[in-house]
Amino acid sequence: MQQMATEPRGGEPGGGELSLAERAYRAIRDRLVMLEIRPGAPINEDQLAQSLGVGRTPVREALKRLQYERLITTYPRRGTFATDVHITDLAHISEVRQELEPLAAAQAARRATATDRAILAALRRELESAHPARHHAAELMHLDLQVHRAIYAATHNPYLEDTLVRHDNLATRIWCLFIDRLSDMAGHVEEHGPLIEAIVAGDPDRAAQLARSHVEGFERAIRGAV
Repeated sequence: MQQMATEPRGGEPGGGELSLAERAYRAIRDRLVMLEIRPGAPINEDQLAQSLGVGRTPVREALKRLQYERLITTYPRRGTFATDVHITDLAHISEVRQELEPLAAAQAARRATATDRAILAALRRELESAHPARHHAAELMHLDLQVHRAIYAATHNPYLEDTLVRHDNLATRIWCLFIDRLSDMAGHVEEHGPLIEAIVAGDPDRAAQLARSHVEGFERAIRGAV
């Protein structure tokens, strides 16, 4: 049985069926984001429930959220499928992220708690060993997701966090699609090091500048790989 994602999130309800739905949502979401469920693949509720060790109800609740987040789509009389990944979406996603990522980084620098800073510092140490010779591409991608989500959580703005998680998920799907053509993925992930340092140091201006540069560099790398 595959272990479900259990990373903490502010405001997560504890216990009961709702908690199962939240954990099912995170597990299915990350399979879609990492293209473990391929774009265009059919979504089978029974198979997902069995693989996650939950009932159909939590899976069904999770799929409702994932449809809203543009990770799955339902067609009348055809069924539910993982959404396709289109390079044409990159400009729209980048347009949002170029404005909101610097805001999130700056707010994280201002608002991060001691716990937030400890989480980010631990991720910074993990980044130091993020070398392609020692890490598979999927591990680097997962580390990238962890860093982004930790920064968003440190803003302590649930609306900003939710918006950026959704857009980062969509950007990561595009990244995964072209991963074999990207020569310096480890370098892209390692760019988070100075960003984390700026946030932990409480430097919002520096954090915002680095976040914007990171998003712009991501778009250039993808367009160069197309």
